[in-house]
Amino acid sequence: MATTYDFPSDLRAGQEELHQVRAELSALLKRLPWSVEPLDGFSDAGGWRKAERPASPGWTADEQAEVEKLRRREHELAVFVTCHRFWSEVTVADRVDARMNLKHAHEAPLPDHG
Repeated sequence: MATTYDFPSDLRAGQEELHQVRAELSALLKRLPWSVEPLDGFSDAGGWRKAERPASPGWTADEQAEVEKLRRREHELAVFVTCHRFWSEVTVADRVDARMNLKHAHEAPLPDHG
């Protein structure tokens, strides 16, 4: 039977925000041009895999700032989650399992403390 963990609410919230920030950053990067700086397009069919990109107008200053803000927040949250005091309460042998459970904790209902 799988072990269940009673994650502190701040750790669960940090992990959930980390999921949200990563999803937002991923969606933003998919919308932006492929190059931060303006670059001409290219086509290279001579390699083992054809590579082709249209010309890129580059990112605006606002777009660069938004990506930087999200990356900074992602880093802060990753450090918070991985360095949380909770992990010292989990045996070394169980930490990977606990970490994987936390990553999916948002998919399960909160434990009943009633």
